[in-house]
Amino acid sequence: MYNPHDSAPAVRAKPGARRQPQRPASGTGRRIQIFGAGVAIALAVGFFMVHHAQRRATAVLAQDTKEQAAQPPQVVVAMATKAPEATSLTLPGSTAAWFESTIFARVNGYVAQWYVDIGDHVKKDQVLATIDTPDLDAELAAAQAKLESARADVNVRQAQAAFAKTTYERWRNSPTGVVSQQERDSKKADFGSATAQLNAAQANVDADQGNVDRLTVLTQFKKVTAPYDGTIIERRIDIGNLVTAGSTASTTLLYRMSKDDPMRVYVDAPQFVADDMTVGLPVTIATNYLPHKNFTGKIARTSNAINPRSRTLRVEVDVANPEDLLVPGMYVEGTFELKARGNVVVPAAAMIFRSRGPQVAVVGGDNRVTFHDVAIARDDGNELELGSGVAAGDRVVLNISSAIVNGTQVTVTEEHTADTATATAAR
Repeated sequence: MYNPHDSAPAVRAKPGARRQPQRPASGTGRRIQIFGAGVAIALAVGFFMVHHAQRRATAVLAQDTKEQAAQPPQVVVAMATKAPEATSLTLPGSTAAWFESTIFARVNGYVAQWYVDIGDHVKKDQVLATIDTPDLDAELAAAQAKLESARADVNVRQAQAAFAKTTYERWRNSPTGVVSQQERDSKKADFGSATAQLNAAQANVDADQGNVDRLTVLTQFKKVTAPYDGTIIERRIDIGNLVTAGSTASTTLLYRMSKDDPMRVYVDAPQFVADDMTVGLPVTIATNYLPHKNFTGKIARTSNAINPRSRTLRVEVDVANPEDLLVPGMYVEGTFELKARGNVVVPAAAMIFRSRGPQVAVVGGDNRVTFHDVAIARDDGNELELGSGVAAGDRVVLNISSAIVNGTQVTVTEEHTADTATATAAR
């Protein structure tokens, strides 16, 4: 039976026959033209809508800009306050020993024994080490022998001087005519010569005695002793080491020791507080090495000169250290209690530095800005104390711009309290 859904039987091409190309269906080109025209119209409509939206946004932005430009500039202000009665200023510092000594040998020799090591606490005149000095011992023995020889020579000269004296006196008292005057003069000269030789011999004894005394004193340096109560911080010797007297660059030291009670604390204070750093000012010393321990001291002395490079004043604080908790070379922080000056405090963000000097922009009751020349008394980084130019209660601008000039009317958008202004300046 014939099924219309069956595929048509394949027709075999005759051998050698050419295959004819298929032609597109009628109406295909017209449909393509209609589709292209639709796409072009859609693009044109989209472009027009986007362009219209952009023009409208530009017009709105221009109108907003014009309106904003016509309004007064907006500023953030803070209230200037009176400085507190007392101000604490914390500055970094470093510790240094009260005394620090480098101990060298005073005699040549070999280390016989050492008795203390680094970290040991020693007392004044305590023996730290002993030195064998064979050359010095031999030199002292020779000097003592020479001294004994000189003393024997003095005895001989004393006998000769005594004999010459009695001879001269006998010839001097002889009757005239018994001895000649020439013989009297000869005996007198012999007596003078014997006296001079005795004096020379005595001078030699004194010189030899001085040499013996010098060498005897040097033998005392065979024992190396501590010059004061302190702590050994370095040892450079061992048994058998050859040591040389002196303290030249080529000479090896024996010990270094320091005295740590009291302790010196050096602080470089900024120039703006130089007048406050007076002798006797109380100071509290703290260190992160001892977080729960504070030390109290006073300013003992200052350099009375400003370092031209760092613009700082060197301050020395003496701190009691009976327990040796502080050691030389530590980083510490010193808190100084500064007296009030009756100044006005403003945030650091309010400062303006111009060619004529530091200034502050103040907003008056009519919301107009005036620039005041000020004198900075103190500056701790976050706040400044002004000695003149601003009064307590004035509103100072924190975000002044170059577009604002003297007399410009502004709009105050935010008024900070003293704590908020400090936080803003810190940011």
